[in-house]
Amino acid sequence: MGTVVAALPTLGLVAVAVALSFYERLGLERDIGVAVVRSFVQLAAMGYAIEYVFGLKSVAAVALLLAGMVLFAAWTSARRASGVPRAFAVAALAVGAAAVATLGLLLVLGVVPATARYLIPLGGMVVGNSMNAASLTMLRVRDELAGQRQKVEAALALGATSRQAVSPILRTALRGALVPLVDSTKTTGIIFLPGAMVGMIIAGADPLEAVELQIVVLYMLLGSVSIAAMLVGLLSYRSFFTTRHQLRTAAPEG
Repeated sequence: MGTVVAALPTLGLVAVAVALSFYERLGLERDIGVAVVRSFVQLAAMGYAIEYVFGLKSVAAVALLLAGMVLFAAWTSARRASGVPRAFAVAALAVGAAAVATLGLLLVLGVVPATARYLIPLGGMVVGNSMNAASLTMLRVRDELAGQRQKVEAALALGATSRQAVSPILRTALRGALVPLVDSTKTTGIIFLPGAMVGMIIAGADPLEAVELQIVVLYMLLGSVSIAAMLVGLLSYRSFFTTRHQLRTAAPEG
């Protein structure tokens, strides 16, 4: 509770953001307020949930908590990608697969122990970043298909399959989802210090130990985001085509 009280003065920075939004007539004052309140409530709730799971010392409880994160991430991603058929199912499958594959590999290789203290925070990073990649990929596929509809239909008319016709769009969507993380990874340690590393250093950990963990996190995220983006791209575009490789005139229900 003392940490929360100590963080209260930082609300002054939030007030600056609100003032700037009001001055420039951005209309973001309400969104900023909602973001601040929601982040506080959600982080507090998650803190209590994690503390409870720590006390249980059960891998099943950890898996259940991570599954809840995946479902909430899929719901959030589906809301962002409105107009994409079966967006929730696609996002849930992609984010879930990325989390299972990434965390599973870390456990098999012995990089991290199978304890809540490691799996929950690392899983949260994987789920959060995979969710963003899923949203970006679905949005790009949707928008590019709408903008290049004539090109896609022309390719289909010349005998191309839906996969062949949409390949340039998929490449653009995947690049758009992966480039931000790739660029941030390139500049890590020079332009900015990532949160995991900063948190460990502030908590008193040896800087080299913090670097070691941060490297694991960076490479873990690159892998998980790539898996999520690829799965979303391959799954989402199919819903825009019929079984006869015809581009639908309207998005199907779902």
